Amino acid sequence: MRQVFFDVGLILAMVMTVVLGQGPAGQALMPFAASHSLSLAGGMFVINFAAGFYQNAHNRSMTATATRALLGLLFGLPLAYAIFSLLPADPEPRSLITQVAMAAVLAVMAHRVYAAHAGLQSRSRTRIMIFGTGAVARSVGLSLTAADPHAQIIGYFTGPNEAEPQVPRSEIIASTDSLIETARKLDVAEIVVALPERRGGSMPLRQLLDCKLYGIEVVDISSYFERTLTQINIDHVNPGWLIFGDGFNQGLIRSLVKRVFDLFFSTLLLLLSLPLMLAAALWIKLDSPGPVLYRQQRVGLNGKVFRVIKFRSMRTDAEKDGKPRWAALGDDRVTRVGRIIRKLRIDELPQLVNVLRGEMSLVGPRPERQFFVDELISKIPYFAVRHSVKPGVTGWAQVRYEYGSTVEDSIEKLQYDMYYVKNHSLFLDLLIILETVAVVLTGKGAR
Repeated sequence: MRQVFFDVGLILAMVMTVVLGQGPAGQALMPFAASHSLSLAGGMFVINFAAGFYQNAHNRSMTATATRALLGLLFGLPLAYAIFSLLPADPEPRSLITQVAMAAVLAVMAHRVYAAHAGLQSRSRTRIMIFGTGAVARSVGLSLTAADPHAQIIGYFTGPNEAEPQVPRSEIIASTDSLIETARKLDVAEIVVALPERRGGSMPLRQLLDCKLYGIEVVDISSYFERTLTQINIDHVNPGWLIFGDGFNQGLIRSLVKRVFDLFFSTLLLLLSLPLMLAAALWIKLDSPGPVLYRQQRVGLNGKVFRVIKFRSMRTDAEKDGKPRWAALGDDRVTRVGRIIRKLRIDELPQLVNVLRGEMSLVGPRPERQFFVDELISKIPYFAVRHSVKPGVTGWAQVRYEYGSTVEDSIEKLQYDMYYVKNHSLFLDLLIILETVAVVLTGKGAR
């Protein structure tokens, strides 16, 4: 909340200082300037909240934070210009105030980036109590300690009907008080429910409701991992949470907006990258025998098979034994040119044609081959969930996790894909595209 107040105060202070400097004319403008400043502050709150700037940034790199700030500026600067261009003043002072308002947006974003990486958040660690002492609670405690340095686990509270504890006994809260009384005495801000069984009286709903009504946040394991790691941990998720929880909404409006977004940006990218694609095609032709383009069957929306188009980056006999294989680090099947275009993701550019055809989207889970899909569906729960949206040229898993070639890697990537399927929006798509640019520039995860 202090971060929000700081942003609002910064915008108000910068704008009102300039208004007051305009003398009598500025005093007449004060009510209008104040209301316009509050409107801009409200808009910046929405933008910063959507960009995740009011959440802990412990697992976010400086590049990812800067990318979010850039995306925020793409929305914030036009918003400031539009709001203050309506100010009822002469052109000269209105222009000056508008420029200051835009400068205030820049200042807010700069401070957001600074606050995310200056250790300011570590001063207010969240006091968390884990409700449960079994194997699930132990797993949650270890994961939270490793993933979120802002989480201060004050202890484990024994749940009803729990057997031998699996957590260190020294960390179990020894109290004869009820859950709500214990939480209040220990000044708990959040309770993570980590009970293995939720039926037969094992879930004290009334006590948990009392905690929530008192102002203590109560979350289940799945929701906590989704919020903290921006992934859906399949070890702690159940069908009921997926069915009845928020998200996974593939409504008509959402699909229409995404399709318009895909058509506009894929056409733009195709035109801008056409010279590069022609150069890559010529280079591939001169480097090794075989076709320039490579077409392969992949599984798309609702399990429908389509042929993805890519620049050929491997030898034509890459799978001469007929057995599909994932690309490995330093794969000897990759050609000399292939190593470069894979590192720069140039080999993916022809998939823009798949986007225009409606077989793919710019952003979504990466499409897999039927052979691997059949194998992964049999081994990984909920793997088919990723097929409820169109596959993408890039995706949340691609910017969060490096290239993987094992079942374990596929599990990690699926958890990010499920987060995207549940939460995808135009803002998230733009964020992923900008982060993809950063990934391409660093060559991260290419094989």
